[in-house]
Amino acid sequence: MPMGPKLRAEPLARPFHVVLVEPEIPPNTGAVARTCAATASVLHLVGELGFSIDERAVRRAGLDYWHLVDLRTHTDVDAFTRAEPEARLHLFTSSAPRSHLEADFRPGDALVFGRESVGLDAVTLSRADAQCWAIPTLGGVRSLNLATSVSIVVYEALRRVGALDHIFLEPGAA
Repeated sequence: MPMGPKLRAEPLARPFHVVLVEPEIPPNTGAVARTCAATASVLHLVGELGFSIDERAVRRAGLDYWHLVDLRTHTDVDAFTRAEPEARLHLFTSSAPRSHLEADFRPGDALVFGRESVGLDAVTLSRADAQCWAIPTLGGVRSLNLATSVSIVVYEALRRVGALDHIFLEPGAA
């Protein structure tokens, strides 16, 4: 089946780092991985995972884009910061008093998200008080889905640094 043209933008020279700390739900991580593949962002999985990411598990989950993901794993947040010392941390929590729309994103920044059940722990949050952000909601929900939150933040960060200013239509495959 022929594929139509796709709207594209050039990847950043210094991509964003999407950091999931102890993710628990495989479909959320799969959706985040797809967002990372679509935006040429690096995906970092930190700490204990609530699931397997071995080749068999990925194949069984039908993640046909997994090979497009720049995936890196780390034992803890300290290991991540040692591996990416130039990445400024932006921590996302539903309890932050400031909106992600106020964040001063720069290429190469790390966008850090916590577990689906409890978010980021207090020790991690204390690392960067000045860089803690929330996504405002209009309704009474406790929080947004992890994969939804990552997509909102990554695309806002891309927009803010001008990565979406020069889009083009890539011809479809015959």
